[in-house]
Amino acid sequence: MKILHVIHSVDPRGGGPIEGIRQLIPALASQGVAMEVMSLDAPGAPGTTDFPVPLHTTGPSRSGYGYNPLAVPWLKKNQRNYNAIIVNGLWQYAGFATWRALRHTSTPYYVYPHGMLDPWFKRYYPLKHLKKWLYWPWGEYRVLRDARAVLFTCEEERREARKSFWLYRCREEVTGYGISSPPGNGSDQRRQFLEQFPALKGKRLSLFLGRIHEKKGCDLLLRAWQETLSRREPDNHLVMAGPADHDYGVAMKALSQKLGLDQSVTWTGMLTGDLKWGSLRAADVFVLPSHQENFGISVVEALACGVPVLISDKVNIWREIKDDQAGFVENDDPAGTVKLLQRWAVTPGSIRDEMRTRARNSFSKRFDIIRTAEALTALLRC
Repeated sequence: MKILHVIHSVDPRGGGPIEGIRQLIPALASQGVAMEVMSLDAPGAPGTTDFPVPLHTTGPSRSGYGYNPLAVPWLKKNQRNYNAIIVNGLWQYAGFATWRALRHTSTPYYVYPHGMLDPWFKRYYPLKHLKKWLYWPWGEYRVLRDARAVLFTCEEERREARKSFWLYRCREEVTGYGISSPPGNGSDQRRQFLEQFPALKGKRLSLFLGRIHEKKGCDLLLRAWQETLSRREPDNHLVMAGPADHDYGVAMKALSQKLGLDQSVTWTGMLTGDLKWGSLRAADVFVLPSHQENFGISVVEALACGVPVLISDKVNIWREIKDDQAGFVENDDPAGTVKLLQRWAVTPGSIRDEMRTRARNSFSKRFDIIRTAEALTALLRC
């Protein structure tokens, strides 16, 4: 079996969707499935060099939406080379181009919304939602309606997706999602990370790992940190790992300084490879008080490293975390974020050790990418 993943961009700064594709490559190969990727990137764009499977770039795109006149002809010409095509994400031309190219063919396509139908966007960006409504009936509605199936990473995502647009019709499937077991030597990765940031040696690290973005609750975390753990013990330290070279990132750094957190917060920028895994290996706990999180690959990466997680109930896998007792869950508001940190602060060391074991077990039971690959392969072969 041979499948094609279609995505707007393979730039790793795009977050979870492209990381999920990369994780699926070896897992699907173990199921006898070959994989290729088509993106709307320009040749040589970030992430396109040394891609692990054949990558077909049709860019450069002509707008943020990603329109490119070469995408549909390429898909029409090559669609017979694949048993199935999987679209990753919504609200960009990659999905609409796939619909245009395949709607009169026998090649099935599937869609991973990756949380882009979450009603949070409707509530917090009403003007953008109105703009999407104008586009929805002739664009994304048809992309979803005509897909062989729309693939959700967890049950919570499927439930929430129904709340954004009343004109909604598709065949829903929950396939799960996950990552591979962490690569490399954990001790070496931890040492490499601490050598890169020597001021963190000997500290008890609370780690935020992801995009520095409004929806991630970064402001909630900084204010809660100032109110709780930064005052409790001098060896508590918050690591903010993610690209912050943009307006919101600059604003969050300014907020951190205003709150007097210069000595207890470190901004690392984006971490990849061994440095990323080293930050997880060195962490005492992982924190994500997000307002909206479809799946949370970084949450699962923490679990895979045996790191307990402190998350909001807007991270869609919160029920699984709570059921497995692999962390704490609270509301995505100031009081909830403070409570997360306070609960962790008073948790005895013996219980923290038990939570580390439960975190790893939760990953093995629910989020190992092999399970996702098995479910996806079974669906595609139906």
